[in-house]
Formats: sequence, structure tokens, C-alpha cells
Amino acid sequence: MEIKNAKFISSIADYGEFSGVGLPQIAVVGKSNVGKSSLINALCKQNKLCRTSSTPGKTRLINIFEVTLYDEQTEQKFHLIDLPGYGYAKVNYAEKIKWGEMMERYFSTSPYIRSILHLVDIRHEPTQDDIAMSDFMRNSAIPFSVVATKADKISRGARMKHIAPICRGLKVQPWEILPFSSETKDGRMELIQLLHKNITE
Repeated sequence: MEIKNAKFISSIADYGEFSGVGLPQIAVVGKSNVGKSSLINALCKQNKLCRTSSTPGKTRLINIFEVTLYDEQTEQKFHLIDLPGYGYAKVNYAEKIKWGEMMERYFSTSPYIRSILHLVDIRHEPTQDDIAMSDFMRNSAIPFSVVATKADKISRGARMKHIAPICRGLKVQPWEILPFSSETKDGRMELIQLLHKNITE
């Protein structure tokens, strides 16, 4: 299983109709600067597919990408929905409310969501915003998977030490967390298999 093609479709301020709507959707959420754009680029092997920035809070729109998975027999297209990062302290309260409402409208109105990738930084304990996001997904009965980004910053031997507080904060088991590195591509094939499972089951 591999990604054959990936392309940018649209940026929208509010979820609604867009070109090609109707494919299965995988949403990507996480706090600002957790590495959502870098993960999408690494996953799709395209350095400039999704704009990255060292400035948190850059993504203020819903960015939509069409991705094609293939193996020897089949192709499967789906949409990656990159949602605005949450929890950036320097954004004013009104803007935070606006972003939150944007995401809530998406989750409540799209009939095509198959699952959510909830990104957290493996180096840090979950923030209150991370916990609130996890509780929201669980209460909404939306399937989600936790992806621990920046895994290259932690040695393999020390990963469990860092994964344990993530498990406690987000109420998940260690085997439910996928360590991922956009730098080394560690976890990429496992993530592709997870995406394939989510869009075909």
C-alpha cells in the first residue's frame, strides 16, 4: 500500500460544497505548531503540498487535499481535511471562538468523516486543549487515532516514558498511539495502513 498521488483542492473558511466532495474524509487536528502540515507533506512525499510555518496559528482555513492510495489491485481516493490548529495563546479570544465554531460545524455537518488523526507532540504532556479535543471526539462518537509527532526528537528507548502521560491525559492505550516523524518518515507506512483501514471499513 502506497500513496500514488496527492493534490491540493481548496481552502475554505466554512465547511460546505467543494470540488469532488463525496469521498471518504480523514480530518487532521492538533494544537498550533504540532506539525500537521509537515506530517501531510511527509505522508504524501511532497515537500510543498501543505505550507509549513515556524509561526503557530498560520492555518486559519480548512485546507482540503485529495489523496490516492493504491496497491497492486486497487486504488482508493479520499480527502484529507486539515483543520486550523488550536490553543495558540497569542490569538485573541474572538478568533479562538471563530476557529472552534468552524471545526464544530465541520464535524456536525460533514457526512463523509471516517476518522480523525489527533496530533500531539510526543515530547510534551497533553494540554487542556488537547484533552478537550479528545473529549469532544469521544463524546461525538467520531473514531480517532492519536499520532505522536516529532518522534525523532526522542530516542526509541525513551518513547514509552513520553507516551505514558499522553495515554493518561487522552485516556488511550499505548498501542493506540502512533509515533511519527516528518524528518525520518518513521511511522509513515503504519499511518498509510491506518488510513487504508479507516477509509475501507
